This record gives sequence, C-alpha cells and structure tokens, in this order.
Amino acid sequence: MSFRFLPKLTVFLSLSCTPIITLQNLTPTNPLVTTLNGLASPHYPWPHEGIPSSYDHASIRRGHQVHTQVCASCHSMSLISYRDLVGVAYTEEMVKAMAAEIEVEDGSNDEGEIFSRPGKLNDRFPQPYANESAARFANGGAYPPDLSLVTKARHNGQNYVFALLTDYCDPLLAAVEYEDGTPATEAQMGKDVVSFLSWAAEPEMEERKLMGFKWIFVLSLALLQATYYRRLRWSVLKSRKLVLDIVN
Repeated sequence: MSFRFLPKLTVFLSLSCTPIITLQNLTPTNPLVTTLNGLASPHYPWPHEGIPSSYDHASIRRGHQVHTQVCASCHSMSLISYRDLVGVAYTEEMVKAMAAEIEVEDGSNDEGEIFSRPGKLNDRFPQPYANESAARFANGGAYPPDLSLVTKARHNGQNYVFALLTDYCDPLLAAVEYEDGTPATEAQMGKDVVSFLSWAAEPEMEERKLMGFKWIFVLSLALLQATYYRRLRWSVLKSRKLVLDIVN
C-alpha cells in the first residue's frame, strides 16, 4: 500500500473536524458564550399587563418616592412634567407643593441676569446635571440614561429593569422609608420603581384600554344590527325557490 496519500488524508481530516469543534464552542452551554450574551431576564407577572387590568397607583406613588430619593440624583426624566402626577399618585395641591420645592431658571431681567422662580405644574422634572459632560465627569465617564422611556427602550423592558435593580445593591436604597408604611424590601422597591417607570413610558395605557372596551361594545351592537338587517332584508331572496315549468 502506498503512503503518498497520508498527507492529503491528514489535511482532509483536520479541515473536516474544524467545523465540529467550532460548533461545539458556540453551543449555549459554553461558559464563554453565556458570559458574552448573558441570560434572558425572567418574566414576572406584572399586574398592569393584562387586558382588563390597570396600574397599581399606590405602587406608582412609592416608585416615584424611590426615584426622587435615589434615582433622580443621577438619572433624568426629561419627558415627564409635575402635572402628569396629578390624579395618578398625588392630589393637585400636593404636586404644587412638590413642584415649588425646585428652582427653575425662567429668562433674564433688564440687566441680562438670569433669575429663578419656584417650580410650577407645567415644569419638567429637574435635570441632575447641567449637561452631558458634567454627567460623565461625575460618573467616571458613564452617561446615566434618561428613564422616561427606559421600559420601552430596552428589550424585555420591565423585567430587564427589575432584574437590574434587584441584582445591583446600592446602600442608599436601605434609607428609603415608605410614607404608607410598606416594608421597603429590595424586591418591593424594584417592583414599585418598575411600576412608576412603566407608567411614565405609557401614561395613556388605562385610557386606551377603556376606549378599546367602548369600541368593542359599540362595534358588537353594530354587528348584531347588521346581522339582523341582513337576514331580514335578504331572507326573501335567499329562501325563494325557483321552479322551472317546461311545457312540451
């Protein structure tokens, strides 16, 4: 037997085994792939996800408290105004008092000096930093994202934010004491913050669901009326019998 084919056979076997080794390395059980891609956030049964369900407004209020005392020191919510909280988590008088605690720059006087005034209902939530450069400098180069639409801007948003909050331990979270006496556990605060951020990203959800039920009711009545009219109007034509009388 000639051995001149052994080098070619060796090269063929090496090339044939290379894809197999590569596929084995790319399986999900590989620790390297798991580290790079991460695990999907588990799905939690949020009470406002169902079709006939609505937001937990007590949870929204607690989530706003946690955001004000903890999250607002780094993260902004530039799309939310104080007036949005009226009737959702607080009364109008409470929101007015809350807005009056901040100072808002509102134009300049005759000498060109910028003056400030107490906040009003139509003012947006205050920004923690003057600009992006100041935010990056205060956070080691990282830019804290705006939280107005964070549950919509992230894949699996609500579950992602909850997993991030419960896995990231901040000593400041232990200082939060709820006004209603609810125990401020890590899971409870994470759930309340997610409820508040979900409402901030989709404040019209309850109104949209209510409008949807109204439209379904009206269209159901219209469908019944159309069905009855169709059977009444066309019953004679559809039930008639044609008889051909052929005379030889």
